[in-house]
Amino acid sequence: MPRLSLSSRLALLFAACTAVVSLFAGVLFSRASEAHFVELDQQLLDGKLIGLRRALQDIQSRESEIKLADELSRQADLSLRITGSDGRRWYDSSASLPDQLPHQPGLSTVNDDGTDYRVLNAPLFEGKPDSPQLTLLLDITHHQHFLQRMQHLIWLTVGLSALATALLGAWAARSGLRPLRRMSAIASGVSAHSLNARLPEERMPPELAEMAHSFNAMLGRLDDSFQRLSAFSADIAHELRTPLSNLLTHTQVTLTRPRPIEDYREALHSNLEELQWMAQLVNDMLYLAKADHGLLMPKREPLELAQEVDMLLEFFAPLAEDARVTLSRVGGGHLEGDRSMLRRALSNLLDNALRFTPAGGDVRVQIVDQPKGLKLTVENSGAQISEDLLPRLFDRFYRADPARHEGSSEHAGLGLAITESIVRAHGGKIHCESENGWTRFVIELPKGD
Repeated sequence: MPRLSLSSRLALLFAACTAVVSLFAGVLFSRASEAHFVELDQQLLDGKLIGLRRALQDIQSRESEIKLADELSRQADLSLRITGSDGRRWYDSSASLPDQLPHQPGLSTVNDDGTDYRVLNAPLFEGKPDSPQLTLLLDITHHQHFLQRMQHLIWLTVGLSALATALLGAWAARSGLRPLRRMSAIASGVSAHSLNARLPEERMPPELAEMAHSFNAMLGRLDDSFQRLSAFSADIAHELRTPLSNLLTHTQVTLTRPRPIEDYREALHSNLEELQWMAQLVNDMLYLAKADHGLLMPKREPLELAQEVDMLLEFFAPLAEDARVTLSRVGGGHLEGDRSMLRRALSNLLDNALRFTPAGGDVRVQIVDQPKGLKLTVENSGAQISEDLLPRLFDRFYRADPARHEGSSEHAGLGLAITESIVRAHGGKIHCESENGWTRFVIELPKGD
């Protein structure tokens, strides 16, 4: 079966609710009307009972018969039956009265051959056990017809109101869901070339404003990711173009004429360097691709971060000495993490700091043990990075130094992106600050369970 649309479901729901409410109200009104008629009949019969008792005080006299006839003549639809204490019928005011009538005292309702009666049984003389019984019968057929017509009207009203509510509900639902159709139209028109489309949040109803905001945020993320992917592809082509061009040119020049074996060996060594750099570039890109898909699964082993940092500082000490840069570390702390991955992240930060620290400058590593994690800062003195460039430092192939825009066999601009991926894989976060002649990368890592 085809699924009902949301508008149809809302319309049917409105119709069902209206039908239930109308039916409930109609039943209450019908019951109230019926109770009202019973109350009126009770009052009428009680009044007639008093008059009949007064008229029948001396049931044997001719005057009583006259009074009885006069009392009954005032109410055309009122009939009377008098029975003795032994159950024998003494008197019927009409020959068409039912043979069988209820004997219990009080008010009751009887139907006989299509005629409805309200019946009241009471003794003629109150307080006397052998008193004759009076049975008053009031023809209420017109009352019952009225109640039946009202019930038919109620059912008709329920049906018409449900139909009207269904139509109005469908119109209201269709009008209310117009923002969703607009959202669907925008979503169907989204493609790689139209990710800048946005929903007008200010014109959305409050119930859909949050959804519209989330939808726009999703489009923004998709647009940003697509732009990054496009830039990433362009950067890959740009980075690989230079070494490939070098390889082709060098190989073509080498093959232009016969050469000594040493020249061929030198050409192969030169090509090997370019190929090694290209292999490293491809490995780094694969590493980042695994990080994007959540495939980096760091091992959890207890680490003394101060020892790991000291080992890296010892490794970079010769480079720092040649560049006349001072390396130092303060603080320490324990955490659980992947030793090789964290070493790679810290090596990238230290290598980056050494490259951009002027002679006579400092590179400092600070470790702060906090209650819920560790805060590690790698900072170096040197030129300040513009605040506009700080958010882009972790982009792939991005270089803050404008002098390094061409492909290089030494640095491809992936180090900080890899560092960020490693930190995130450990559940941490990293950001960069640059002020007052110092540039610092701040890493916050959880300690683990």
